[in-house]
Amino acid sequence: MTASPHQPLSTRLHHNVVLNVRRLPSYGHGSRSSQWWGIMGFCAAEGIGFVLAFGAYFYLVFINGVWPLSSKPPDIYTSTFHTALMLASLWPNYLARKYSEREDLLKVRRYLVIMSVLGAALLGLRVVEIALLHTKWDHNAYGSIVWLLLGFHTLHLVTDVVNTIVLTVLMFTRHGHGRRFNNVGQNADYWTFVVAAWIPLYVIVYLFPRW
Repeated sequence: MTASPHQPLSTRLHHNVVLNVRRLPSYGHGSRSSQWWGIMGFCAAEGIGFVLAFGAYFYLVFINGVWPLSSKPPDIYTSTFHTALMLASLWPNYLARKYSEREDLLKVRRYLVIMSVLGAALLGLRVVEIALLHTKWDHNAYGSIVWLLLGFHTLHLVTDVVNTIVLTVLMFTRHGHGRRFNNVGQNADYWTFVVAAWIPLYVIVYLFPRW
């Protein structure tokens, strides 16, 4: 029997419900989140930036021969401690991400506080590192490229530490639920990138001039 065009639309249309999605979560963790893919894309773009900066560094090494130029290498002790602390931070960072996926609020709070303290300590060490570079940004090509590399990484460090502190505060308020756990996981992924970017930078800036 054909439905009359004068009948109400609701009686002319027949719907077969395949799946009721009203109870499905409105967010996901890891690769199930579109924001995660955005973070990965951002890390890839910033990674290319580091590669280009490293290429500029070695180009200057090649055309000058003597390296570093009229300066002694930067202090290695502070930077080595800084590197060790960054590597140590990967464990609480991993735990923050792990418990964010389980949406365990108490443990997420705990490890976010730890990461906030570690981040603040690392920023303090970075200030000391910059003071012990033994060169100015406008001294020569060596000074310029070293300050560029340290400044580029410091920008990433500041970005993540500030974000971590903000997330820590939010997780102690009524906003500490739902999508905030997803934000914690993404922040942890970005911190992993910050640490990974620092390792070759440490080798290039602090170890290479001593070889």
